[in-house]
Amino acid sequence: MYNNECGAGYFPCLFYRTMIYAYLAEFFAALFLTYVVLATGNPLAIGATYAFILLLTYRVTSASVNPIVTITMAAAGKIAPSEVIPICIVQILGGLIALEIYKRFVI
Repeated sequence: MYNNECGAGYFPCLFYRTMIYAYLAEFFAALFLTYVVLATGNPLAIGATYAFILLLTYRVTSASVNPIVTITMAAAGKIAPSEVIPICIVQILGGLIALEIYKRFVI
């Protein structure tokens, strides 16, 4: 069989790894976007950052970056309902950590 370090076979482990990558992508996307919003406040920089985030993370995750967008996409059927709460938590944590980084290390 396809046993590996997850112990349950190939496909369940692949799913969990993919979801961890999606959570990490959403976390860093929210962190980066929130930091740019706080540090610059420049609409052009914010738009460029969001476009950059979309280009980098669209293949891994839906690149929603915002809990409201995540909930709306789940209501539209684009995201599984079981993934809404973990993705929202990760996005909120990314934003909070960006706030702490901004407060401690203002450029």
